[in-house]
Amino acid sequence: MDIGFIGLGIMGAPMARHLADAGHQLYVHTRSNVPATIAETSAVRCANATEVARKAEVTITMLPDTPDVEAVLFGKDGVAAAFEGGAGKGKVVVDMSSISPMATKAFAKKLNELGADYVDAPVSGGEVGAKAASLTIMCGADEAVFERVKPLFEKMGKNITLVGGNGDGQTTKVANQIIVALNIAAVAEALVFASKAGADPAKVRQALMGGFAASRILEVHGERMVRRTFAPGFRIGLHQKDLGLALQGARELGVALPQTAGAAQLMQVCAANGMAGLDHSALVRALELMASHEVA
Repeated sequence: MDIGFIGLGIMGAPMARHLADAGHQLYVHTRSNVPATIAETSAVRCANATEVARKAEVTITMLPDTPDVEAVLFGKDGVAAAFEGGAGKGKVVVDMSSISPMATKAFAKKLNELGADYVDAPVSGGEVGAKAASLTIMCGADEAVFERVKPLFEKMGKNITLVGGNGDGQTTKVANQIIVALNIAAVAEALVFASKAGADPAKVRQALMGGFAASRILEVHGERMVRRTFAPGFRIGLHQKDLGLALQGARELGVALPQTAGAAQLMQVCAANGMAGLDHSALVRALELMASHEVA
């Protein structure tokens, strides 16, 4: 299959590489240099998103935020320009970014009107999951369209679920980010408390891993907090954006998300202190600043 891939960052590059390794012809576009892992394949670099979408059967986007996706789809030299005059029929656009569910529904409608199909398929699993092709992929699409592109998802992930129609994949991702953020905050509070009380946080974590408090967050991010390894797998700045989507959606839906708001404020403390580029496990630093005590 001829695949377009727009956005070759930390996540996008390894995802695209898996598709190339599976034998698909890639047409790519990125704002910066094409990563070496993609340049060494048969991938063809295109001048803009319009060229990508003209050449590809399926165009995949993996971008930072809602405005980025909107610009690539509908801006100057965007994807939609390739579908004018009925050229969108039979084409599929797959957005694997994490963006607004409400905006996603609007994007899908506009592309449908040009004859193209749309799938929102945000992912969870971070850089590690992208490299290992073990991402969780949450999809919103027509079932027939989903089945058409599912073989591509199977080259990039393991847990692939069609949740519902357009927008439902993004809604699921927002829910995922709420759960992850609150779990990181819970682990951080527990380790700050234990460390300030004089207990060895590494041994506290080890003990908790054998009980009901055990979780993937305690296992992976708890270790990062203890070892002080905050090189980004998923940056605080990006998680801030996702929690912003959650709170924006909550306002529109008339739903209260008090714990989500609290986690967002802890991330804001980190960002205000120059830590937006650190891994989201560094949320513990906000609590450490307030406690005048570092987990160690």
